[in-house]
Amino acid sequence: MKILHTSDWHIGRALYGRKRYREYEEFLDWLIGCIETEGVEVLLLAGDVFDNGTPSNMALELYYRFLCRCAAAGCRHVVVTAGNHDSPSLINAPREVLRFLNVHVVGSIAEAVKDELVVLNDGEGKPELIVCAVPYLRDRDIRRAEAGETFEDKGRKLVEGISAHYRDVGAAAVARRAELGEALHIIAMGHLFTSGGQTVEGDGVRELYVGTLGQVRADVFPDCFAYLALGHLHTAQRVGGSEFRRYSGAPLPMSFGEAGGHKIMLLLNVDDSGVAVQEVPVPCFQQLETVRGDWSHISGRISALKNSNSSVWLEVIYEGVDVIGDLQERLRELVDGTAVEILRAKNMRLVERVMSRMAMEETLDDLTVADVFARCLTANEVPLEQHAELVAVFQEAVAALHEDDTLGQL
Repeated sequence: MKILHTSDWHIGRALYGRKRYREYEEFLDWLIGCIETEGVEVLLLAGDVFDNGTPSNMALELYYRFLCRCAAAGCRHVVVTAGNHDSPSLINAPREVLRFLNVHVVGSIAEAVKDELVVLNDGEGKPELIVCAVPYLRDRDIRRAEAGETFEDKGRKLVEGISAHYRDVGAAAVARRAELGEALHIIAMGHLFTSGGQTVEGDGVRELYVGTLGQVRADVFPDCFAYLALGHLHTAQRVGGSEFRRYSGAPLPMSFGEAGGHKIMLLLNVDDSGVAVQEVPVPCFQQLETVRGDWSHISGRISALKNSNSSVWLEVIYEGVDVIGDLQERLRELVDGTAVEILRAKNMRLVERVMSRMAMEETLDDLTVADVFARCLTANEVPLEQHAELVAVFQEAVAALHEDDTLGQL
């Protein structure tokens, strides 16, 4: 059996106001071709299908059109779990209809862990695989709040709740395998942050975590899992160095920080002897590049891109010694009439000069929520020794608000 592990599509995501539907359409077309070429029989999508809990009509159309095309491409089963960006109710809403297409969706934690088990049958109706389809586990689902809890208590209970859930769903899968009387492999899915996980600037993941909040150790996952297909972190990586506990990463770069990164999906070849993992490179559908330096370097690089007729989106960061007050105008003149598009320009020299006058001018696009909070602490002259604790509480609040956002459709 061939299984393809993917996650974190974030359909509908924009980059500095620029919509990316063309990229997503090209990616999904490529994915259908990959399924046909590689002979993929099962597709696992481990969360963050959409970029927010209220996706646009275009985002929904791309998603459902893709699911309808999967069967025709030879993919016999698709298993979709919700991530922290997804609305659980929206993911679950078409569940009964999608089942006729052999698309199995789990949008939220089930009342009984056995309901998160998906038994996949072969073409003759014989069970061939058990999937523990665990969605993003929200704080309110797995932890009981108590008066007087410290921030550390909340973090510890959250991790304990996640660990207990995986232990229970693993036990349920083993019991189900015994009932079926078949030597079936058990594959688990998840959407979470494991300890030591790598993030990149601007990916939207690192802003939700501070310290070890919500991060689980690799050893919490039961040994009965032949493979663990994870989502949430946008950089493809192994968990604790294991070949069989892996993040596929986001197939498209979510920010300029990911520009030029190696984007992959993971192809599993499963047989009686076990699981073999192969990386499948994902093509670049829109070139992104960060150009930083003085004016000579920036203008030279943009000229080179123009001469090569490159269709590229740029982030420009001016770091020269000279103060350039008309950077935006200069850049517009450079790219006018070309396929080069500048989505973000930051004049670090001007920022330094303005900061020296204590009148820093920045747009919200230049700042993360963590940056804004840090500015507030400084502006209100909060003692430095209090910053760490306040930042921790703030990050917890941001994470809770983010969950409320995705649950708004319930």
